[in-house]
Amino acid sequence: MSAIDELSKLPPPQPPAMSPALEAELARLSPVATRRPLRQLALLVGVSLVYGIGLFVMLLALRSDLHDLPMGWLFGVGVAWLLGFLVPTTLATVPARGSMMPRWRLAGLASVVAAIAMIGLGLMLHPGAIVVSGWDGVVHGYGCLEAGLGVAIVPIVLGTIALRRTVPVGSRWVAAGLGAGGGSLGGLVLHLHCPVANGLHVGLIHGGVIVVAAVLAAALAPRVTDVR
Repeated sequence: MSAIDELSKLPPPQPPAMSPALEAELARLSPVATRRPLRQLALLVGVSLVYGIGLFVMLLALRSDLHDLPMGWLFGVGVAWLLGFLVPTTLATVPARGSMMPRWRLAGLASVVAAIAMIGLGLMLHPGAIVVSGWDGVVHGYGCLEAGLGVAIVPIVLGTIALRRTVPVGSRWVAAGLGAGGGSLGGLVLHLHCPVANGLHVGLIHGGVIVVAAVLAAALAPRVTDVR
């Protein structure tokens, strides 16, 4: 009989006993609540809309030329801004069915599409009461940019908190999706507030809120969302 056969007949070795410290740590373990993406998304969207509307009502005002604008344009562009908020935010926070991985590619693509679409739409279609010529609408557009980013910060922060320590790959694209969504919400508020009829202002400033918010989110949010 070979040595291997003899060894196979021996009883398996007993594992060493756990130390009292390890037993105490295991006894203190408690269940951890799993992440609920749809509930988090609903909370993010609800709080962001309430905040955006509240800021709009308290600090800003409806655009003075509201009754002179084509309602189809006002409603259609408003829906486009709203979709720019909902789509990237949903892709960034809710994984595909049956998966725990973030849809970072789609979130990144949605952020790029939202920025291009809303900048292009603003450059082409911009009716309004106050006509500003040339680059003056861009040079003096810091007020709109500041207001738009002020609205965008809430969905970005809420989304970052919801995704903390849960994004193993593509965290910057996920964050860009959150930023683009927040920037689009800021653009929606500006759409209902700013009466400036200048393509460069509406396109580069209102639409530019998406770009700036996405870049800032991509630079800062992964520090919170990355798995460590």
